[in-house]
Amino acid sequence: MIYILNILEMYQWEIFITLEIISVISLLLFGVFRYFFDKKRVSLMFIGLFIGLIMFEALLGWVLYQRTGVISNFQLVIIVFVVYAMTFGIADFKKLDRWMRKKVGSWRGIDLLTEKDKTIMKRDKDPKYIARKYRWSSFFHLVIFVTVQIIFLSYGTSSIDEMLAYLKDLSWVGTEDWTITPYANETIYGISMVWGIVFIADFIYSWSYTIFPSEKEG
Repeated sequence: MIYILNILEMYQWEIFITLEIISVISLLLFGVFRYFFDKKRVSLMFIGLFIGLIMFEALLGWVLYQRTGVISNFQLVIIVFVVYAMTFGIADFKKLDRWMRKKVGSWRGIDLLTEKDKTIMKRDKDPKYIARKYRWSSFFHLVIFVTVQIIFLSYGTSSIDEMLAYLKDLSWVGTEDWTITPYANETIYGISMVWGIVFIADFIYSWSYTIFPSEKEG
């Protein structure tokens, strides 16, 4: 068992990249069997493989964290991949699936879309629905951002009082010296700063659909 853990720790990036390559191949095979051969059961096997690989990546990150006790760049990358796959990735995949069936159906001269698909695609062009969807996604992003930041801050501070002290005085935000920040290392600090900028931009962009609905149709 120890030997296996040593192998996982030594070749963690190679293993992760290999898993990602297999994941991409499984998605491509899913598309081939679903859209061109109409083999839905076979295509579902490849989706199952993709989900299994995502779960294995999460398990790998957890095992290595338990072994080292340190949140490394590797764990952070896995967290980003897993969180995206389990949240926004699902909606994006469904949207891509409908788009592919529309395009492939057009090429083959057949209709691969169901009435439900057509209803959803029509709904997705409704400005009111778009505004409502982006409001919900912005709140969801807010919850994820705050939750992860609390985890990061708790990892880099020794008490709630210390954490609150940093939050009351944000003069450290944007500094190049990560040692005066509440984060445990430079990597986590850098990711948090970049994510913070992305979060603010995404939040403003999402609410622009509500503030200026007539200018953002479909």
